[in-house]
Amino acid sequence: MGRFARWLIILATASGLSWAGGDKSKIANISFHIETEATDNPKMIFPQEVAGNQRFFRRIPEIASRDFVAFTPFPADDQESYGIVFQLKDNARRRYAAVTSVNQGKWLVCQAYGRLVDGVLVDGPVDDGVIVIWKGLTLEEIHELDKGLPRIGEKKKGKN
Repeated sequence: MGRFARWLIILATASGLSWAGGDKSKIANISFHIETEATDNPKMIFPQEVAGNQRFFRRIPEIASRDFVAFTPFPADDQESYGIVFQLKDNARRRYAAVTSVNQGKWLVCQAYGRLVDGVLVDGPVDDGVIVIWKGLTLEEIHELDKGLPRIGEKKKGKN
């Protein structure tokens, strides 16, 4: 491989460019992370202030954009942002039900487009196949989601 090609690959990797077109995992940059212990491997957790206390969360998300089938946005109670209801794929629905069943009393936070937007205290198992962001998203982010995901009740997005 030539020197120029190696530099091009390094540059593309460092800048986060994707060589694959239409990568479905790039629908949105939204992920949900469960609380864990501060004593876990420091490379696998990140700190975040939630409800006035520093807590630690798994870097690897429990649910991420690749797990979404469809969505419906709604105006958040803060009257400044939007929330979203995501419908999950079957395997993600089962995984989410298990995570919420064994992690009662822990926080689940949502990172969207590079920032923490919401968090909920898990108080019981959730097995209905939906996950909710209650606040923190912008109208522009809703429009981005519209490019890759159908609204709940609409047909799947596809090539025309």
